[in-house]
Amino acid sequence: MTNRLSVAVSDLPSIEGSAFGPSEWRVITQDEVNDYARLSGDMNPIHVDPEFAATTPYGGTIVHGLFTLSLVVPLMAEIFEVTEVGLGINYGSNKLRFPAPVPVGSRVRVHGVVKSVTEVTGGYQLEVPVTFDVEGGEKPVLVTELVLRYYR
Repeated sequence: MTNRLSVAVSDLPSIEGSAFGPSEWRVITQDEVNDYARLSGDMNPIHVDPEFAATTPYGGTIVHGLFTLSLVVPLMAEIFEVTEVGLGINYGSNKLRFPAPVPVGSRVRVHGVVKSVTEVTGGYQLEVPVTFDVEGGEKPVLVTELVLRYYR
């Protein structure tokens, strides 16, 4: 069962320690990986050359780690919402690891917890550890601690 958090910006301190997710599963296609490669300039053959990738220990193409990270925006939108906000920004990440690959064509989802809520001028800063899972995987494929800011 998905745990969706929706809270007004003024009530953010009340959700400290709250878990959310998981999101729905999302397939990542080779066309999307190719588009990301062109946009980012990261044309590593492990991502875009199925013939080459088949000869590697991965047995096929894998998704760029940073492409996987970019999916945090649409996936979190399904399960985490701050309302009555003037402005919300991604302030950065305290930690970022890619413990396992994401095979192209597989499905990923995200879940997380609001670790801390700190008041900043005009709003709040949240530290939000999130984890990406790949369907059928034994280990997470991405773990990071997002730093988000929401202003009134």
